[in-house]
Amino acid sequence: MAIDQQISLDDLCVNTIRTLSIDAVQQANSGHPGMPLGAAPAAYVLWQHFLKFNPKDPNWPDRDRFVLSAGHASMLLYSLLHLYGYDVSLDEIKRFRQWESITPGHPEHGLTPGVETTTGPLGQGISNAVGMAIAEAHLAAIFNRPGHEIVNHRTFVFASDGDMMEGVSHEACAIAGHLRLNKLIVVYDDNKVMLSGPTSEAMSEDVGSRFEAYGWYVQRIDGNNRNELENAYNNAVQERERPSLIVSRTHIGFASPLQDSYKAHGSPLGADNVKKTKQNLGWQWEEPFYIPPQTLEHFHEASKRGEQLQQDWQQRFSAYAQAYPDLAAQWTSMMSGALPDGYDSAIPTWSPADNKGEMSTRVASGKVINAVAPKLPALMGGSADLATSNETLIEGEGLFSAEDRVGRNMNFGVREHGMGAILSGMALHGGLIPYGGTFLTFSDYMRGAIRLAALMGVRVIYIFTHDSIGLGEDGPTHQPIEQLAALRAIPGLTVIRPADANETAYAWRAALANSNGPTALALTRQNLPILDQNQVAPASNVERGGYIISEAQGGDPEVILIATGSEVSLCLQAQQQLAAKGTRARVVSMPCTEIFDKQPQQYRDQVLPPNITKRLAVEAAVPMSWHKYVGLQGDVLGLTHYGASAPYKVLYEKFGFTPENIAARALALLGRA
Repeated sequence: MAIDQQISLDDLCVNTIRTLSIDAVQQANSGHPGMPLGAAPAAYVLWQHFLKFNPKDPNWPDRDRFVLSAGHASMLLYSLLHLYGYDVSLDEIKRFRQWESITPGHPEHGLTPGVETTTGPLGQGISNAVGMAIAEAHLAAIFNRPGHEIVNHRTFVFASDGDMMEGVSHEACAIAGHLRLNKLIVVYDDNKVMLSGPTSEAMSEDVGSRFEAYGWYVQRIDGNNRNELENAYNNAVQERERPSLIVSRTHIGFASPLQDSYKAHGSPLGADNVKKTKQNLGWQWEEPFYIPPQTLEHFHEASKRGEQLQQDWQQRFSAYAQAYPDLAAQWTSMMSGALPDGYDSAIPTWSPADNKGEMSTRVASGKVINAVAPKLPALMGGSADLATSNETLIEGEGLFSAEDRVGRNMNFGVREHGMGAILSGMALHGGLIPYGGTFLTFSDYMRGAIRLAALMGVRVIYIFTHDSIGLGEDGPTHQPIEQLAALRAIPGLTVIRPADANETAYAWRAALANSNGPTALALTRQNLPILDQNQVAPASNVERGGYIISEAQGGDPEVILIATGSEVSLCLQAQQQLAAKGTRARVVSMPCTEIFDKQPQQYRDQVLPPNITKRLAVEAAVPMSWHKYVGLQGDVLGLTHYGASAPYKVLYEKFGFTPENIAARALALLGRA
């Protein structure tokens, strides 16, 4: 069929994105057609004229990043990926939201080529993008040299009304303005409709003015006008001082009978409405999933430009490598994600003769950070305004800021959730191993970001200090009780609670080596005894997750004491008290249940023999993590209530975390109380 000459090629391309999206949603009988219909012009202008990408190499380091923060509009992204030549076939478009397709309901990083981050939980994508922009700015400051620019790309975001409502986006975008991340460009799809009604039912602030207050450059345009879109993108990419927000006024469900209605948000249009939408767009083809050949050719022209841009970059990098071979080698190493040989050679070890025989694990963690930082330039991070408490500061390094992009220390402010999402963005960008600290109890504030980091399998390290009632006088508001169990419940998150300074050193080794997911370190505020490595099993056993730290003397153990963190030393004392009463006890340090559970069955049975059923787990937290290890005939000494405000030694005594009570509980298990 001949194309209507009144419809330009650009219009036809925009409508191809629209029709492909609504056809996929309709065939799946599930999905969100509204935003793809409304935001297609903004997406087309960006991808066709501004976005730097190469479908043949989705991981090209100097590509622009495109983040669809409004992940429910996933078919918009999948349509773009298919049309611009990524390895997303038309068959996969037709299998939208189906079993084992690479076009799931919300974009998933690592599953679909070209998807930069997993989005769908609103507010997370735009916050990840802040981390990507931070990584770009930091790496550019480290590696670029006059006449040799190898890092120069932008991060573009499509965000929705829901993204703007979620608190995490407020946190992340505020710090983005403070840091003046000028290569961060957000398109706010302002369609004034939520899932269940108009935004006016829940939202009345002027979002653009709010971002101006954050320090952003804000433009307001008609999102269906390609000229205005092009001008806005031009202005944004030329902005040198501030991140940019383009408030793009659009119409959800554009051209459909459900335009501007919440009914277009999260349900298929229906076969009749799909037909009417195509008629309203001037679409002349009846069959679904039709792509006019001339549009595909036009889309691929932009892709070919991207291929040439990468070839040009590769030539520049070759010249850079000749001029700065050491920097080029460092770049290649950092972007590979590999740990440099010997990076851990400076990690200290401690004996009871050091530091008066005791050290908090948070202090030990800080010493490890500073030991490895000179040999691990990819390490970068900070805390949510708690650097001196979390011991996250890299000594001798500056603060990353608008004035100093080289600095490796970050102050995220009191923004735990924003920090968590930003850390994921830094890791997703590549080249960095980010870490962030706060008190363990406040991990609740950032749980959404932690969960997505685990889902994506990105290497982020969380430093959670003040890990128990051991923080003392600050009281129950700051004393984590349920957080350890809650974090252990997240698939893919490795939670390590070391027993002393030496276990902390090996916990850091494990965290840095864990390139397949995030790691949470749970660290003490209070000092713990530095365990004598000549009297207990080596702390290197942390790499097994759990191990026999002290074996029963005089025969096979009658009871097994299992503990983590600060409670391990208490169990070692209880072991001695039990021995004095003629009871043989084995002490197992279990810093990481996730790693232990991955060990061969033979090893796990060696540590926890099935025939030894009298087991007592000890942890100053809710006991629910431990029943699988103690079994029906075992016991757990934990906390089923909140803490209190008092010196930590008083709390441990009052709540029964003493060697005497541990020994008594063990004897009770054996019927010897």
